[in-house]
Amino acid sequence: MYRYLDRLRRGERWWAAELALRIAGLALLGGCYRLGLLSHRLSTAQPSHVATLGEFAICAATFVSLTCGLALTFEGPGLFRFVPVPTHSAYFPRD
Repeated sequence: MYRYLDRLRRGERWWAAELALRIAGLALLGGCYRLGLLSHRLSTAQPSHVATLGEFAICAATFVSLTCGLALTFEGPGLFRFVPVPTHSAYFPRD
């Protein structure tokens, strides 16, 4: 498993990772669509009521699936690429 993550961190092209991560992104966007329809149906149902914790959780899951789906669909395995941080920009303690 570490071998595969190292390949992703180095930014090497790997068609299997491209395909799997982009399909996962599309699946998350499809789930976002379905959750959006559900939250719309729940918010427009009669009689008017105060939002419940379950409805809030559905809306939060919609937001999370949208952001993760867009990131995976557009960037794919590039999300796992190693980005060096200059030492003068932030303090990171050395282990």
